[in-house]
Amino acid sequence: MPATSRKTSRLTYRDAGVDIDAGNALVQAIGPLAKATKRKGVLGAIGGFGGLFDLKSCGFKDPVLVAATDGVGTKLKLAIETGLHEGIGIDLVAMNVNDLVVQGAEPLFFLDYFATGKLDLEVAEAVIRSIARGCKEAGCALIGGETAEMPGLYAQGDYDLAGFAVGAVERSALLPRKDIDIGDVILALPSSGVHANGFSLVRRVVRQSGMRLSDPAPFARRKSLGAALLTPTRIYVRQILDAIRGTGAVKALAHITGGGLTENIPRVMPKTLAAEIGLGSFALPPVFEWLQREGGIDEAEMLRTFNCGIGMILIVAPQDAKRVLRILGDEALEIGVIDKRGRRSAVRFAGTLGDRS
Repeated sequence: MPATSRKTSRLTYRDAGVDIDAGNALVQAIGPLAKATKRKGVLGAIGGFGGLFDLKSCGFKDPVLVAATDGVGTKLKLAIETGLHEGIGIDLVAMNVNDLVVQGAEPLFFLDYFATGKLDLEVAEAVIRSIARGCKEAGCALIGGETAEMPGLYAQGDYDLAGFAVGAVERSALLPRKDIDIGDVILALPSSGVHANGFSLVRRVVRQSGMRLSDPAPFARRKSLGAALLTPTRIYVRQILDAIRGTGAVKALAHITGGGLTENIPRVMPKTLAAEIGLGSFALPPVFEWLQREGGIDEAEMLRTFNCGIGMILIVAPQDAKRVLRILGDEALEIGVIDKRGRRSAVRFAGTLGDRS
């Protein structure tokens, strides 16, 4: 009996769910966005196999490179569910460059990773446009990245986002310094909102409240709940570099991310010392009041999950506090002091969260 031939179709990569033409179109759209972030040190243009950067041209004499990588966690789900993608790239940049500057480093360049099941050019361009905005605000260049289309791995409309930043600092200016001592003052800069940590709990609270993301936010006028919660993470780079370079007085910095004040401040202090924070020295922003009330979250959990209104802290000698506060501006606060640790915890809180009486 003669063998029967089976007719096969001629498959393409597009048939499998990957559109190379769409990817190329996105690269073309990204070009001007990346070009707008160009700074001293950038060589070449986006689209090569790797980004090039000339460290020598930036004027460093004895540089140490500092690298950071991060994402924005489940805050992405809110952006996807609301269709509001215009700020999520700022979050991505902020989570990386704020981690660089706490070590005294000037952010130099940034690369992003955008992965999705099927590339939506409008969404991808909105996200990368916001990444470029964040880079420009931080003074670092967007010199490359990767867009991955992976059908079957992500649900319809979902995407993932990660970033990688590199900065440099003179070896002699690395932070934290080793002279942190009893009596040093803890200064703080406010956050813009929840930033990009704790959103698994935020989303749980939203579900428990019975509210929709399109409903008016109870804590923000003229904004929907989704838009208010998506307020981008604040980028502190220029303000902090001004304080470091303008005073030479900053001993340490801590970016208040996951772990809140409770777990981030000890990362930059000697184990023999403790931070004493006055909870009445700063206001609890309305978004956190709402989260605490709706979720029935106790104070300790709030302080180790959210930033609670404080996005960055600085440690300085008491005699230098006024000089540093002057450069930081009127929004800066004095919230605590460094003391001996002994057998007590590394961070101690006095007063009640949100009670400024």
